[in-house]
Amino acid sequence: MEDVTFIILTKNEEMNLPDCLASIKEFAKRIVVVDSESTDQTCEIAKKMGADVYIHKFENYARQFNWGIDNAGVSTRWTFRLDADERLTPALCAELSRIMAEHTDDNINGITMEAWLYFMGKKIKHGAHNKRKLMVFKTGIGRIEDRKMDEHTILSEGKSISCRERFIHYDFKDMTHWINKMNWYATREMQDYFEFISSGNQTDISRENDKGISSLRRKKFGVYYRFPMFFRNCLLFAYYYVFKLGFLDGKEGFVFHWMYHWWYRALVDAKILEQMKYNRPFKETGDLK
Repeated sequence: MEDVTFIILTKNEEMNLPDCLASIKEFAKRIVVVDSESTDQTCEIAKKMGADVYIHKFENYARQFNWGIDNAGVSTRWTFRLDADERLTPALCAELSRIMAEHTDDNINGITMEAWLYFMGKKIKHGAHNKRKLMVFKTGIGRIEDRKMDEHTILSEGKSISCRERFIHYDFKDMTHWINKMNWYATREMQDYFEFISSGNQTDISRENDKGISSLRRKKFGVYYRFPMFFRNCLLFAYYYVFKLGFLDGKEGFVFHWMYHWWYRALVDAKILEQMKYNRPFKETGDLK
C-alpha cells in the first residue's frame, strides 16, 4: 500500500462505488468517503469495503472536497481526489507508486492524469475531452478552487508532474440520469459565466497559478464564448465529431458528441439567454438528486 488517502465524494453511488473501491483497495493506505446524505446503500457499501464514511450536506463539489480535507484527519503523505465513477488500473497504480517514491521529498507536489472515457459501455477513443487534471497532491499543499463549475485542484507551492497511464471514467448510468446531470451542470455553467462577466472578464485567467488551467479558461472565455449563441455549439460539435474523428466511435460516439457538444452547450446558452431576459437571483442548485 502507498502512503496515500483517497477522498471520494458520493451521492447515491451504490452502482459505481464497489468497482471504484475495488480498484484502489490494494493501493490506498486509507479511503475516505464524504457522502451527501445518500438514500441508497452507498454508505453501507463504503463501510463494508473498509472506507471511513463522513456525512456532510452538499454545497458544491469544491467545498465538499475541501471539507473532507479539513475534517477527515488526513495524515498520509499524499491525498488523492477520485470520483465514484472513476477507477484506477494496475498499470496506473504501478506508475503512481514509482512517481510517489521518486518525489516524496522534493518540490514535485502534484500528479496530473487523463481519463479514458466510457459512454454507454463504449470506450470513446476519438474526439473526447480527455482533459488532464491534478488528482494527487502532497497533503496540505493542494485544495480545490471554490467555483461552481470547472473546479480544479490548485497547489499552494511547488510543481506537478504528468502520469502517462490513464484512469477509467464511466460517465454513464443511464440516459435519464445523464441528462439530469447535464441539466444540473448547465445551470452551474451559466452561473460561472455570469460570475466571469461580473468580474470584468478577469476571473482567475490572469491570476491562475497553473498554466494548463489558465490556457483552458482562455480558450473557454476568451475564444468559445466570443462566438454567437447557438452557433458556437454547432462549431464545437463539428470540431469534435468531424475534425477530431468522433464519428469513428459509432452510434455511441454520435450520441455522446451530439448530446455533450451540441445539446449540452445549447442548453447552457438557453440558460444564459433566460438569465439575460429575466435577471433572476442565482439560487444554489445543491447536489444532483
